[in-house]
Amino acid sequence: MSIETKARNKRFVQLAVTTALATTALTACTGKAAPSHSYSAAHAEQALSKGRTSKAVQHAEAAVLASPRDAYSRTLLGNAYLEDGRFASAATTFAEAVELGDTAPRTIISYTLAQIAIGDQVGALATLDQFETALDPADFGLAIALAGRPDHGVHVLSNALRAGQNTPKVRQNLAYAYALQGNWRSARIMAAEDVPAGEVGDRMAQWAAVVRPEAFTTRVANLLGVEPQADPGQPQMLALANHPSFNMLAAQEVGELEAVAEPQGDFAFAEELPAVGAAPTIDDRGDAALADGGLAPSIGGVRYVSREVVQQTPVQSRKPVAPRIAGTAAPASTARSGDYNVQLGSFFSMSDANEAWKQFQKRYPELGDAERVITEARVNGKIYYRVAAAGFAKASADSMCRTVKGKGGGCIAYASSRPLPGAIDVVAGDMRVAAR
Repeated sequence: MSIETKARNKRFVQLAVTTALATTALTACTGKAAPSHSYSAAHAEQALSKGRTSKAVQHAEAAVLASPRDAYSRTLLGNAYLEDGRFASAATTFAEAVELGDTAPRTIISYTLAQIAIGDQVGALATLDQFETALDPADFGLAIALAGRPDHGVHVLSNALRAGQNTPKVRQNLAYAYALQGNWRSARIMAAEDVPAGEVGDRMAQWAAVVRPEAFTTRVANLLGVEPQADPGQPQMLALANHPSFNMLAAQEVGELEAVAEPQGDFAFAEELPAVGAAPTIDDRGDAALADGGLAPSIGGVRYVSREVVQQTPVQSRKPVAPRIAGTAAPASTARSGDYNVQLGSFFSMSDANEAWKQFQKRYPELGDAERVITEARVNGKIYYRVAAAGFAKASADSMCRTVKGKGGGCIAYASSRPLPGAIDVVAGDMRVAAR
């Protein structure tokens, strides 16, 4: 075995050990198997909807440990930290979610609020500047006012009002921006548009108590209706830097090893997945661990997000934003009739795998009437259930993977004649389930 191959396999095993931290951390005290990603995410969402923020944090951290490179899991954890008043942890986690591809407006605003709450105005302004065009002016205007630019906030919100966005949210955010600007007369007039006359004075007093520059944490906490608490920061084992993608590992290897010509692979890979070597003598246990580590997507349940960025009025209620729905376009032609499979996720149970397939069909209309294939795999002594769509031509399999990755999912396309490492031999009598 060449030096380059040994070094590569060693690095894969190291990453597998890092991924295994999830199981170690979650089973050390109970001796039970770690919960699946979908189980933890669903329980985190449920806890958030009931206001049980500490429980939400616990379950969301477990979800991230189970699927460390899943953008939605990071966003879910960021929301849990934010609702729990742990602003430093929230800022770190939202930054990782954005890095993984979640640039939804609500994620960006939540990230910005967390940055403001820890006093990182420069970072907040940079985030808002980068994503301004994608944000609702009502949210952007108040956020940039809170980040230390009340004049700009007043300008944005006033323009939105004049352009016809005459809603309580815009009016009250503009009133608050006026207060941050020190224009109390305009703040009072605008607040009176929605707040009963007898309560306007109290509203002004509340704002006056938090307009001091050093009260940045209190301003955000009051806006969200949460209680700030001492925050030790995101646990080190959750840090995205501890869960590099295959591309990161490959780039690092290039710097350490002399370039060696590699055979052209037949696969299209998601970021999380490694290329599969064709040589049968290579120990591929590390590759197999990576093929399953962190692939289980967020499935089922409502995607909980932080509350609206808006000053509360007597008639408003604070509800979670409706879930974002993945693409609704009609299924595209896939030009299938081929022998390529597209793996979409890997799970710890058959029930999770079956449920995931239903969600994949909803999330990716491009699957059309693709054949479902659930294959059992054994990696480092653990059993996984891999969910794939079958019957693609090579070009359409590559296209399908690009679509999945473009929506934040994990994907790997492979010829059905060359199963992924760790797959249990069908001829040996182990499980392979296929159904439409």
